[in-house]
Amino acid sequence: MDMDFHSSKLEKIYGINCFGETEMMHRLPKNIFKELKAVQMGKQKMTLGVAEVVAGAMKDWAIQKGATHFTHWFQPLTGTTAEKHDSFISPTTDGDIIMEFSGKELIQGEPDASSFPSGGLRATFEARGYTAWDVTSPAFLKHDRVGLTLCIPTAFVSYTGEALDKKVPLLRSMEAVNLQALRILRLLGNQRSQRVVSNIGPEQEYFLIDKAYFDLRPDLRLCGRTVFGSMCAKGQEMDDHYFGAIKDRVADYMRELNIELWKLGVSAKTQHNEVAPNQFELATVYSSSNVATDTNHLVMETMSKVAKRLDMVCLLHEKPYAGVNGSGKHNNWSLNTDDGINLLKPGHNPQDNVQFLLFLVATIKAVDEYAELLRISASNSGNDHRLGANEAPPAIISIFLGEEIHEILDKLSKDETVISKEGGSLKLGTNSLPDLPLDMTDRNRTSPFAFTGNKFEFRMVGSSQSIAGPNVVLNTAVAEALCQMADKLEASKDLQAEITKIVKDYYLQHKRVLFNGNGYSQEWVDEAEKRGLPNIPSTVDALPELLSDKSVKLFSKHKVLSKVELESRLEIYLEIYSMQINIEAGVMHEMAQRQITPAVLDYMADVAQTAQLLIGQKSSSNVTSKILGKFCKLSDDFYDATEALEQILKQAASIEDTHHQARAYRDLVIPAMAKLRDLGDDLEKIMPKDCWPFPGYQEMLFYL
Repeated sequence: MDMDFHSSKLEKIYGINCFGETEMMHRLPKNIFKELKAVQMGKQKMTLGVAEVVAGAMKDWAIQKGATHFTHWFQPLTGTTAEKHDSFISPTTDGDIIMEFSGKELIQGEPDASSFPSGGLRATFEARGYTAWDVTSPAFLKHDRVGLTLCIPTAFVSYTGEALDKKVPLLRSMEAVNLQALRILRLLGNQRSQRVVSNIGPEQEYFLIDKAYFDLRPDLRLCGRTVFGSMCAKGQEMDDHYFGAIKDRVADYMRELNIELWKLGVSAKTQHNEVAPNQFELATVYSSSNVATDTNHLVMETMSKVAKRLDMVCLLHEKPYAGVNGSGKHNNWSLNTDDGINLLKPGHNPQDNVQFLLFLVATIKAVDEYAELLRISASNSGNDHRLGANEAPPAIISIFLGEEIHEILDKLSKDETVISKEGGSLKLGTNSLPDLPLDMTDRNRTSPFAFTGNKFEFRMVGSSQSIAGPNVVLNTAVAEALCQMADKLEASKDLQAEITKIVKDYYLQHKRVLFNGNGYSQEWVDEAEKRGLPNIPSTVDALPELLSDKSVKLFSKHKVLSKVELESRLEIYLEIYSMQINIEAGVMHEMAQRQITPAVLDYMADVAQTAQLLIGQKSSSNVTSKILGKFCKLSDDFYDATEALEQILKQAASIEDTHHQARAYRDLVIPAMAKLRDLGDDLEKIMPKDCWPFPGYQEMLFYL
């Protein structure tokens, strides 16, 4: 890292490793650039001629930067990214080489489809799969020990055309919401806007830990979270870490992380200490759902790489430590036109803003009707530890609108006069401070889906997850609500009367999902049950909804996911859930049997020897007797729980049906793990620190 970096250099380095619009304008002929932009806007198909010119310019740019290889960078259903590198080198007949990269190589690649999760879409012997260039997301250069590699964002499909990745359904969902949103805009008289894009501004939470401590924890290395660990005396209860002064070592990390992201053209914007000790957050500037998903993967990868350079490790698990807040990924979602209109912006008089009201009630309808799918989109084994705690939304989907917007909809539904408060200002009571403009809505951090001025913040997403899944659901569900709305408006003889009726009806039919209060309270759980809102506590309970008639109909209608593709995803996600718990339980068993039990026995032997020595000297030894008795009881229980976990783990692993197996891991293995952890943590509390085989929470959470 350049330690003398200062802001005047930012303009020089920003985007230097990104083949973005500025670079393309500079390197491509005007007619080719114009055609490429038309392809990106969905107005025409890519031709091989255009691809050849773009490939040549892209290759020249990459080679000038020092790249020797290229890769089709894609997002298989593992939830991470994948890449296979090929060199630009092509041998000539005279024994020399030339550097080549064709339009065909740019457009299409062929990785092994059978080696990635396919949920039955591909058999082991059916290896062919294709990666296809995603023209809407810019290529970039990635620097690592391999060298400099040109990375081309691509979609990944099977030989028979089914989506094997996260990107294809996301692009399809973006097209679905674009088509339906344009229908509404045309009905409202907007003939100017040509495209509606779902935009995302993701906030990424993460933990940092000293690499020396990380290396001594098998659970962190293999699972990303601690399966044993007793909370130290101080945690986050003083609220002194949130937004606190950033430590020098962390500041160095954030500085280098920003520089690396800026080079890639990723607009890292906000950084701060989060609630838990050694927990932090980074937010990026809004971009289209597709590009935001790509860049968020780059953010996570870059976070991990930069941390290792500085002898730290970045933890992206949703709950690395018990007893303190876990990490999420707030998905800020909005709809914007290509000519700069935010369709969810209320304006000064939202009660008169027909466009805002229609898109608002469509979103409310979508969230209420497809709450189960939204819950699925934020489901994995890690997030099951986090959702519902005092750091994350509950598992019940609800919407926070704020008092004014809620009141406007309520009065409109009753045909009452609405007078906008127009925000107003907040008086601070001293002349030395200015009056602050008061936002139309407050913020509610207990709400899973909160309106925050001109966007919705979906707060349930887990920190390790791809944001593709949540936005596939959001885009498709809203597309369906807009489709039903457009059908009504197009069939109406009195457009204004029908608009009024739709706003009233959608609000009255779906107001049960609106809640402005404390989502953590038991009162809300009880009230949500009365309202008939789904409360889905775990991933295993959520996933089957993927194949409900309602879900299949939604995704099939808008050509986002076929029933076969949904079946494959259910199979994959259940398998991933079971495998993750199996790994965690296996690591826990090994730590208990091979490290904790020997350490406890060694310490008990020392205590027993001390007791014998005191008895031999005819000294009273009440303390050693009590310590020894307590350890004997705990160690016996710990050993029995270790043996029990081993047997339960074998039982769960032997189940062949994926859904039954996932339930066994949740209902049998996880409780057995919890029991073993409680006993292990009790042993840690009474063991001398230098006898315990792993770094404790104090070191991991407070030493950086």
